[in-house]
Amino acid sequence: MEDFWSLALWALEIWLYLIVGLIMVPAMFGFSLGISETYMTILVKTLEWATLKIQKVQAEEQTLKASGSNGLIQREDGSMEEELEELRRSRPKPPVGGDFTLSDSFYFTRRGIESIVEDEVTQRFSSEELVLWNLLTRTNNDFQFISVRLTLVYSLGIVIRYFILAPLRITLACIGLTWLVIGTSAVGFLPNSRMKFWLSEWVHVMCYRICARGLSATIRYHNRENKPQKGGICVANHTSPIDIVILCNDGCYAMVGQVHGGLMGVLQRAMVRSCPHVWFERAEMKDRHLVTKRLKDHVNDKTKLPILIFPEGTCVNNTSVMMFKKGSFEIGATIYPVAIKYDPQFGDAFWNSSKYSMVSYLLRMMTSWALVCNVWYLPAMHQQEGEDAVQFANRVKSVIAHQGGLVDLQWDGGLKRAKVKESFKEEQQKQYSSMVVVLVSWA
Repeated sequence: MEDFWSLALWALEIWLYLIVGLIMVPAMFGFSLGISETYMTILVKTLEWATLKIQKVQAEEQTLKASGSNGLIQREDGSMEEELEELRRSRPKPPVGGDFTLSDSFYFTRRGIESIVEDEVTQRFSSEELVLWNLLTRTNNDFQFISVRLTLVYSLGIVIRYFILAPLRITLACIGLTWLVIGTSAVGFLPNSRMKFWLSEWVHVMCYRICARGLSATIRYHNRENKPQKGGICVANHTSPIDIVILCNDGCYAMVGQVHGGLMGVLQRAMVRSCPHVWFERAEMKDRHLVTKRLKDHVNDKTKLPILIFPEGTCVNNTSVMMFKKGSFEIGATIYPVAIKYDPQFGDAFWNSSKYSMVSYLLRMMTSWALVCNVWYLPAMHQQEGEDAVQFANRVKSVIAHQGGLVDLQWDGGLKRAKVKESFKEEQQKQYSSMVVVLVSWA
């Protein structure tokens, strides 16, 4: 029995030495030994081979050739006025009264059925559909027997992902988070100085890089000359909690959020010791004036790190950008837009918080092939004269959506769990009533 435990301890030591020497040390200093690149090359070639195999066997199925993002319904692109005009084309205009006809109800009936079958909101909170299966069972196409060789590759992939990659990634995540707590706590005891701020940024970036290696992350940063600067606010579209790891892997940011308990609370308390993050109590989050004041105080201090905010307020499925909350655009600070786009071929980065817990989601990510994404730093933007916060937020959102190849939607991400606001209904009612009501001027 003693020999067994000695052998197990020896294997554990070798495992840790390999992790530290081949992954952690290179991650700490921001360079790679080429292991991740080799893994990604093999993975890409394997998925290309599997794709060709599937296409060859199922070439007769035209559904596989269509893009999964086209949806179930072919919608009309015209406005309400244009579509109603098309319905009324064969109807003579009434001699008196408003411009109303019973046929108008067909337009609203069709729109209602479209929304029930497939509306623009709820489909943004389900995993992005793929054109072809990527040898993962968590996509829109589960495993199907196509050939013996493809089945063997799929089975080998399960062994690699669950019994080799998952333990390695879990170990790296634990080490990265432990180092983050220890490192930031230690730096927090130092007096305020340039050395403390430099060490704080180095510890944060180092730990995030270790966590990124733990997800086999391949990140391509574009236009680094536009990186957010101190005294500004970085805003980005939101797909996953891992967005923070992706962005902080290339620089350090001040976080904004609610105070939590448990493990998250330990991390928050450790991080704020070395860096002025902005954490709010639950009651404070409801006080907009207090939140705005603390954010203004932070950005007005040009020595503090740029604030990182996700104005959507919820995770969206990597296909769209939904309405930006106006709060961060009322401060008057410089806004640094950032667009993030994940490659769904290697794994589903979207976190459906109503379906999966945080732990379950992270385990799914750690058993995916890899995390591949592009990050675009966009030129700084300022609020224009005569432009209110809502208009400014929409302009920034539009720029991010265009750069990331995402659909720009006006809907509030809060509709994920809430009912449609009455103001949205009233807007449609007013738009229609303006078409049918004729104002009569009396002499």
